[in-house]
Amino acid sequence: MDQYHKYKEGEKGAWLSIITYILLATVKLVIATIGNSSALRADGLNNATDVVASIAVLIGLKISRKPPDEDHHYGHFRAEMIASLIAAFIMMMVGIQVLFDTVQSIIAGDFSQPNMLTAWTALGAAIVMFFVYLYNLRLGKKINSSALQAAAQDNKSDALVSIGAFVGIIGAQFQIYWLDPLAGAIVGLIICKTAWDIFREATHTLTDGFQPKELDQIKKSIHDHPDVLEIKDVKGRLHGNQALIEATIYVDPHMTVEESHDITDHIEEKLKEKHDVPHAHIHIEPYEEEQ
Repeated sequence: MDQYHKYKEGEKGAWLSIITYILLATVKLVIATIGNSSALRADGLNNATDVVASIAVLIGLKISRKPPDEDHHYGHFRAEMIASLIAAFIMMMVGIQVLFDTVQSIIAGDFSQPNMLTAWTALGAAIVMFFVYLYNLRLGKKINSSALQAAAQDNKSDALVSIGAFVGIIGAQFQIYWLDPLAGAIVGLIICKTAWDIFREATHTLTDGFQPKELDQIKKSIHDHPDVLEIKDVKGRLHGNQALIEATIYVDPHMTVEESHDITDHIEEKLKEKHDVPHAHIHIEPYEEEQ
């Protein structure tokens, strides 16, 4: 499966998230209003922001599938990261709003006992989101999509948020009324934390960040080639979910151009098979003893 078909496959996960979030947000907000639960209302607003975030991921995946053109010679793969940034900003704004509303409710002492229907709604939503998380996580790893894997982590946090809302509502049934709005405040914190994690990962990629451990493994694979006498430099950056590697290696100066070219072909093929690196640029230099 090539990169463009992988992104097409990833759209299934984005659509699943969008449909699920729309249904859950609608059900939660309606029942939260009827059952008077701050925690479930906050959870419903969280899912409403996730609809927008999932749409951003879907648009990013669609743009990423566009082939290279005259002013995008490497394709449009980084659109996926821009979509993640947009999703992070939206989630952060709503998380802050949820925090403000629930903390204001706690300070005002506006406590009430929610209906038990809200508790069962939260628990059911947690189960649904856990299965969506498993699907998107598996699909994200299969197609190596950072945006879809981030969406999967958001799915998991949503399941945990719903469990937190369930606990808060149950506590309110035992006259611990402040536990319901407190659960709503915790939901707001989780939304903000998830938004920050997505923002940090996306900006790391967009600023050409690359994990040192992964680069060390790539260096080892290059050095394991019998004709590589020494490695001068290895650099890596991400273009969407694709790793782009540039390496400078020293080889026997008496090799022919064809022999040196064969070495680069072997290394590029190895990096593609072992580390899923679709594009590597290997520069050959003659080895000298004083080095």
